[in-house]
Amino acid sequence: MGGSEGVGASSKQFGVTKPISMAGPSATDLQRTRELEKFLAVSGLYESKDEAAKREEVLHRLGEIVKSWVKQLTRLRGYTGQMVEDANAIILTFGSYRLGVHGPGADLDTLCIGPSYVTREEDFFYTLHDILANVEEVTELQPIPDAHVPVMKFKFDGISIDLLYASISRLVLPEDLDISDVSVLHNVDEPTVRSLNGCRVADQILKLVPNIEHFRTTLRCLKFWAKRRGIYSNVTGFLGGVNLALLVARVCQFYPNAVPSMLVSRFFRVYTQWRWPTPVMLCPIEENELGFPVWHPGKNPRDRSHHMPIITPAYPCMNSSYNVSTSTLRVMMDQFQYGNKICGEIELSRACWKALFEQYSFFESYKNYLQVDVVAADADDLRSWKGWVESRLRQLTLMIERDTFGKLQCHPYHHEFVDTSRQCAHCAFFMGLQRKQGEVVQEGQQFDIRGTVEEFRHSVNMYMFWKPGMEIYVSHVRRRQIPFYVVPDGYKRSRLSRPTSQVENCKSFHNEVSGTEHVERIRKRKNNDGVDVRGDAIVKRQSASPSEDRLARHSSLGTGGLSVEAVSDRQELRNVECNHLSNSGQDELDRTESPEAASNSSVITSVGSSEDTGSVTVAGCVEESTGGVEMMNNGWFEDSTYGNDSVTLVKNIVASGNEVFQHELQEQFQPNATLGMVLDSAEKVISEVVQEPEIETIIDSVRYQ
Repeated sequence: MGGSEGVGASSKQFGVTKPISMAGPSATDLQRTRELEKFLAVSGLYESKDEAAKREEVLHRLGEIVKSWVKQLTRLRGYTGQMVEDANAIILTFGSYRLGVHGPGADLDTLCIGPSYVTREEDFFYTLHDILANVEEVTELQPIPDAHVPVMKFKFDGISIDLLYASISRLVLPEDLDISDVSVLHNVDEPTVRSLNGCRVADQILKLVPNIEHFRTTLRCLKFWAKRRGIYSNVTGFLGGVNLALLVARVCQFYPNAVPSMLVSRFFRVYTQWRWPTPVMLCPIEENELGFPVWHPGKNPRDRSHHMPIITPAYPCMNSSYNVSTSTLRVMMDQFQYGNKICGEIELSRACWKALFEQYSFFESYKNYLQVDVVAADADDLRSWKGWVESRLRQLTLMIERDTFGKLQCHPYHHEFVDTSRQCAHCAFFMGLQRKQGEVVQEGQQFDIRGTVEEFRHSVNMYMFWKPGMEIYVSHVRRRQIPFYVVPDGYKRSRLSRPTSQVENCKSFHNEVSGTEHVERIRKRKNNDGVDVRGDAIVKRQSASPSEDRLARHSSLGTGGLSVEAVSDRQELRNVECNHLSNSGQDELDRTESPEAASNSSVITSVGSSEDTGSVTVAGCVEESTGGVEMMNNGWFEDSTYGNDSVTLVKNIVASGNEVFQHELQEQFQPNATLGMVLDSAEKVISEVVQEPEIETIIDSVRYQ
């Protein structure tokens, strides 16, 4: 039974602190686990035997190709016949496949390890690339040598593959090479270390969890949940496979005897209360004589700015979630709250597992969006161009946070959309926009991010493989203007009643764009972009926030609806967190305001005139706690939902602290040290650290030297 397996697996302590609870499953927990596993199977999360056999065949075929490639290079470089015969390359997997949680159609993350004389820059990205280009089964071959972890992407017999390369300091590689041995890191560069650590981290995770099968089921479940809720995308600043695996593994350490249904519930219970930027670690951070930098906010100033540190367990320990921004952390915390609420209902038998995986309604959750259109001459160019643009969307989020002092928050959506009616190769990405929750909306407050968007476009256009026809266009669209190829049924007005706060926000918007200026903007939009909007339509429109989003926003950390066990677990978690936080040098984690943000505090880009030639000024409202939005269209696309290569969103210049949690979370859990930021009479940014003395206990198991 699952309970006996859990008890047997927990004979030793896992993790840097003691478990929160050693309790095993009840009969009800075992029944819920069976129901969860059945739901995952029905949802198609497990691949068939035929699919598994095909993956094995593709891996075998790829292994033969790289072995032949290395022998060919060994011969060309004049090595002896014996060296040619012994020359070898090894194919290893990492990511979901190595962890045992991959599903049908998942990418196959692979690493090729070669000898010291076979280089990445020339031999891998040129010679092997040309060999693969001539293999009949290989399609959509795309080298990305300038990525943080250099990679070649392609499909092999229909299976998507990400292939990394690591050249280690050995002339001959044995087939049974021990990748966990730190000696493989001798005399290699940092891109090679990052490539090798994909496999090393996966192996360490499996060693550091009490029960591998329970870990796998829980991780498979939460990956599915994160995809359904729109927060599974490392490249845009959300959770990737490794991040989520580390978070799940830590919960398994907290509850070593729990079965998957319990672990899923505890996952949300833990991370709705986690006091970021307290790091999540599976084991102590180790230093080594090899000298590679490890995550250490005391020594590395850059590490202090990380919002959601999730530390890898293999040397050199790194923050796997450095992509997370203030905005994306806010979105994830909302979704953790949503998951916690639903799991509470499941535990009270008021909901079933299906409710947890309800699709997130992104295009009903915001009133205003940025639309990023990516076009290229053909499908091959678009494949590489859109990959580059997507990798830079995180920078756009950070730039907007910087230039609005965190008051305008972005929600980048991980999915891409294609307009098949366009003659050129095209795709589009979207970002939801809203004012930071809890901010007081002042009359006339606006955001101007034209300069921010122009800076983003300039950085994107620095792409080293740019070709004619590769273009990017950024525009502001309201919910009702979302293109039909994104929402085929069009915008549907919700019948839900509007909360009082939203009514007040729209009243403030009406004040800031009222009068002849508002009427003029509406008239010009009707005449120029074909969008028919009455003068009072913006103010009177009903809110369309989905019920699940309201549920996430309004759920609290109180005891209502939770069992006694849940309340005690929460208190125990808080104690563990306090201990962990004290000893991990939390005072060194306090973030300081970036000089870039301070330098931009007095820069206000003026709103474009409606009389500008070839442009249309469109008045809008970032409703649901947001300010005014304006846009300058240049009419690049024929229809009104596309358009400009500059966006006008009016900028609020009142500086604020770098807050991470929403207001209701701040009332419950305060960081050990918070950064306060104010403006003096000369509009200079002044930062001061406010210490809270409650946390005194220090655990010796985690220490920064």
